[in-house]
Amino acid sequence: MNSPAAPARADDKSIGDSVSNEAQAVQQAVDEQAPSAIVEREDGVYFAAGASTAACVAGVDRLFQAGAMFVGIDYPVFLRALYNCGAEPPGAASLNAATASAGSATSAAGIAPLRFADRVAPFVGLRRALYKAVKIINGEAEYYFEPVYLEGTPDLQAHPAKLDFDEFVADMWSKGIRFGIDAPAVKSVIAAGGLARIIVARRLNAMPGQDASIVEVSAEIHRSNAPRELADGRVDLHSFQNRFPQVKPNVKLLRKVPRAPGRRGFEMSGILIEPPLPRDIELDTVAGAGTMVENLADGEYLVSGVEGFLNIDPGSKRLSIGPKIISRDGVSARTTGNLDLKGEYEEFGEVQDGRLVEGGDISIHGDVFGKLQSRGGAIVLYRNLVGGSAVNVAGDIHVKGVASGAVLQTRQGEVVMARAESCVISATRVVIGEANNCEIIADEVLIKVAEGCAIAARKIEIGRAGPRKQSEMLLFPLVPDTTKYDQRLAELAAQAAQFERAAQRDQAEIEQLTSQAEMRSYLTLATRLRRRELVLTADQEPLFHKMAAAVGPALKAVAKLSLSAKAAQAQRELLFEQMELVRHKRMAVQGGSRCRVQMFAGEALVRSMVFNPDNGSVHDRAPKDIRAKLRASSSGLTLIFAGSSGALDWSLDAID
Repeated sequence: MNSPAAPARADDKSIGDSVSNEAQAVQQAVDEQAPSAIVEREDGVYFAAGASTAACVAGVDRLFQAGAMFVGIDYPVFLRALYNCGAEPPGAASLNAATASAGSATSAAGIAPLRFADRVAPFVGLRRALYKAVKIINGEAEYYFEPVYLEGTPDLQAHPAKLDFDEFVADMWSKGIRFGIDAPAVKSVIAAGGLARIIVARRLNAMPGQDASIVEVSAEIHRSNAPRELADGRVDLHSFQNRFPQVKPNVKLLRKVPRAPGRRGFEMSGILIEPPLPRDIELDTVAGAGTMVENLADGEYLVSGVEGFLNIDPGSKRLSIGPKIISRDGVSARTTGNLDLKGEYEEFGEVQDGRLVEGGDISIHGDVFGKLQSRGGAIVLYRNLVGGSAVNVAGDIHVKGVASGAVLQTRQGEVVMARAESCVISATRVVIGEANNCEIIADEVLIKVAEGCAIAARKIEIGRAGPRKQSEMLLFPLVPDTTKYDQRLAELAAQAAQFERAAQRDQAEIEQLTSQAEMRSYLTLATRLRRRELVLTADQEPLFHKMAAAVGPALKAVAKLSLSAKAAQAQRELLFEQMELVRHKRMAVQGGSRCRVQMFAGEALVRSMVFNPDNGSVHDRAPKDIRAKLRASSSGLTLIFAGSSGALDWSLDAID
């Protein structure tokens, strides 16, 4: 590597001779150890085309160790070449482009060499002694600038010296600071001279990258909490517009934003500081039932596979789509307002007082203080129903906790609960562990312990029954009204008696006609002739025919009367068959009435209560009507039991 020797930087001739000799020695060492990664040309110093970063760093280090420095160094370009750090200055880029256009040698990939300095020059010891030690604390290098003088000068005041940025870079390299010099600050202090203590170099900390993330891409998955607009244009302030979004198939729901790598950092020694690896995430981890992951041209998406309601599981964070609406925020004026739902509904929060939930197959995991109305399916309450109501058109009602001061009604289904207090309950079948101060009406009631209740049902089964404070224990086995059957039986019996009398009249007239001597003689003779007990002679036949002609009108009358009697008997038998069918129907209606109490623990009254099966379901009544019917006067009711102890096993005897 050929380069002119650096000129002397002091005026003293002896110093100049010493510097010149040392510069020649440095130049010789540089020429002997010239690295291939660094190329010095007439227009400047270049990093060779195609040279690796490691080769460039090694080449720079070899030159600095040999006692050389780079004159006119472009420090940003220098750092970019060695550490691929920072933006390439525009000047360096234009210079490289100009050099390439001038026909400079390029690498096999067509990349021009990178110019970073004017020339290589010796950095003699006399000048190196001007630079003091640097103080390194917490990734920062601190340097104290003050006036300097060349050593060996007879008169220090007469021969001051000035620092140089190119020499500063070379000196810092030898002291282990190979990265991060604040070139503008150092140049400014050197140019100003005087005293200054500044940070001359800093560590470049690694910058973390961006973790992969998942973003929403569909507006359909967002709730609308605006008040619901009714069909007539009015606004329902108690309901929200779209609390539970429903999506169609093949709708893009979520998109994965890939992770972005971070920026590498460097210690001042040039050691690489790798940034932490950004976290990745897969859409599979949030894909639940009814969704699928698709890789499209513009990215990776979570797409709906079916039509249904969105649900996010709080544990697994998976998004699923299905026919069931699942909520975890509760039902209140703040969260959902009143709900009118088309599908199954499962709520993990509370239903507050004054809120109404309408739908089918309703499941509530929190306490219910409001109203539930189901169009079908089951209502399942996993906790308590307090002061609210659960009404099901066709389906069961199950309460796992306690129902207190509530209304539970189903037209066709059963009500099952562990405990009920001061409730109105009506259903096809009621099963309760413990009931206190309740009014219950159903076809069948099964209770382990009942206190202070009024219960009416076709079939009553109670383990222990008794009063509670001021509330009586009243039991009403429902006895069907059989009046219509009794009336029908009376009508049929009257008709059968009429036909019986008609047949008897006909038979009496027949007996009167057949009792005459002439008729009796003819009938006896005709009977013997028919049996071949007697054979008429030729002379006797005319006499027999004459006798027959004489009794002919009477015979016709007997035949007519006999047919009439048989018809009357047939009608009577038919009426008897109809009466038997009516009796069977009456027995079937009567046979379901029963009341059984294993033990009475206090005063209790058992009275039969008549109902008309033709008026529809006995338990399909309004709550106030149920209370009035069961707690009203007992006039007109038949007493079955009145006492405070013992047991009862009563059933309605069928009336034959």
